[in-house]
Amino acid sequence: MGFSDLLEEVGGFGRYQWIHVTLLTLPSLLMASQNLLNNFVSGVPAHHCTLPVNYSVQHHTHLSHLQVDEKQLLKVFIPLDSSGNRLDRCRRYVEPQWQLLAANSSVNVSQVQTEGCLDGWTFDNSEFLVTTVSEWELVCSRRSLKQMIQTIYMGGVLTGAIIYGGLSDRFGRRSVLIWSYLQVAALGCSSAFSPSYSVYCVLRFLNGMAVSGIILNSVSLKVEWIPTKSRTLVGTLGSFFFTFGQMVLVGLAYWLRDWRKLQVVVCAPQFLFFAYSWWYSESARWLVLNRRSKEALKSLHRVARINRKPEMIDKLTLEVLHCHMNKELESSKASFTAYDLLKTRAMRRISVCLIAVWFSTSFAYYGLAMDLQKFGVSIYLMQVIFGAIDFPAKLLAFAVLSYLGRRVCQAGCLFLSALVIFANIFVSTEMQTIRTTLACLGKGFTSASFTTVYLFTGELYPTVIRQTGMGFVSTMARIGSMAAPAILILDEVLPALPSLVYGGAAALAGLFACFLPETLNVALPDTVKDVEDKWSSRSPTSQHTEGVLSEQGVASARNYMVSPEDIPLKELKERAETGLDAL
Repeated sequence: MGFSDLLEEVGGFGRYQWIHVTLLTLPSLLMASQNLLNNFVSGVPAHHCTLPVNYSVQHHTHLSHLQVDEKQLLKVFIPLDSSGNRLDRCRRYVEPQWQLLAANSSVNVSQVQTEGCLDGWTFDNSEFLVTTVSEWELVCSRRSLKQMIQTIYMGGVLTGAIIYGGLSDRFGRRSVLIWSYLQVAALGCSSAFSPSYSVYCVLRFLNGMAVSGIILNSVSLKVEWIPTKSRTLVGTLGSFFFTFGQMVLVGLAYWLRDWRKLQVVVCAPQFLFFAYSWWYSESARWLVLNRRSKEALKSLHRVARINRKPEMIDKLTLEVLHCHMNKELESSKASFTAYDLLKTRAMRRISVCLIAVWFSTSFAYYGLAMDLQKFGVSIYLMQVIFGAIDFPAKLLAFAVLSYLGRRVCQAGCLFLSALVIFANIFVSTEMQTIRTTLACLGKGFTSASFTTVYLFTGELYPTVIRQTGMGFVSTMARIGSMAAPAILILDEVLPALPSLVYGGAAALAGLFACFLPETLNVALPDTVKDVEDKWSSRSPTSQHTEGVLSEQGVASARNYMVSPEDIPLKELKERAETGLDAL
């Protein structure tokens, strides 16, 4: 509990923390734009085969007196699809069927020979002016390339989680975060000038890597600079910025309707985030554990000064800092790798459960969120609805996180999302409103699950390997997001199959979440030993009770403390051993 003591002494959640958290959270407004950008950049406009250039109604003397408009011409050249309600998107008649224009025509066209779109496609620009789909004709036999863009992007996010997670544990959270801002800004804007599909995919992959670096390091920098009791509020409020960012994306996409312009507008603000990110202080926890105590002390002095605690600058010395973190310093002499996440009993249990939770949450979330055009209403309206449902869902999550704990919230969100997804299987496709409502509820619960798991993971893994752990388990989330679009193909085998897979994964992850230890009101662990001491031999069901008892120990210890101004920090720690160190 040593470092938590220091945070309280330099102001707790003071002015510095407010500024720090706000600046770290602002980029979340555009993280939703990055992850959901493909819905609009690669939107599929209504389209049909381009008509042949060598046709003429004048060759048919019995029809030459008719005023043939565009709709009638389409009837002559383009057959209806299997539903009989709209024009086929990928076929046209080999020979124009002029007789279809005659009054009371009863021609059977089911046997008429058709061919592919030899002259390309004509796209409707009422919903989108231009997208990657219309520019590079990613339709019909090439339609899988549209989903491939999102899969490649998520592959970049996965790679970034692996690479940047390890790099930030080695080189620091701040350095990797600053670089990630610059990478998103530069490569994101460059994507708008891609001359070809392949170049765009490469740039989106690299962009995805940087997005992962931003998300992971922002979470760690937040939780490592704020007191234990403030983590729930900060984690939940931060997720609201991501939700509001979905609304921002809708507004920008509706206003611009051009994929290149939209790409620039959502990436250019990253230059601003890069510019002010130099203000951030590196995690003092990380600095101490990496033998850079002088820099950590300097950062703590800066925090005390901003929090208007100047008296702490003289009291807080290297000796006091090392005294409070002696245990962590001893543990940090060893180097850690991803293998350490599975090496010991408690770490192994945590990692296995988090793998299931991260994978299934992302799998179900992107399965619902990345195919908005299937609902038959405006894609802009659907994105607004999908974004709006997150607000009540996350408010509910905040209440549960604060009073019932992380484990209850995590498992509950996953079980409820599975229930809603399963329920949608039994609703007729003709009842589109009910199906859309259930899909929105499912998305809301998975979104709340995302909010919980980011906070939960940061609290479960110790400081010495926190970023490696975040990168490791979020890798599973990226695999889930990559797999989600592919599952949609299963509806050709059985319409209900994608929902069964999405719901089943969420239900299974809910069971795994039940075996995670509770972290409500529990101090952040700094070492692997902390994790093992707290959770290796305890049953999951006892964690919340013990956390509350530990809080009571803290209160009891504080009743016997005199003013911090009158007693050195070291002595305060020694007096608090029976209460504070119990955490």
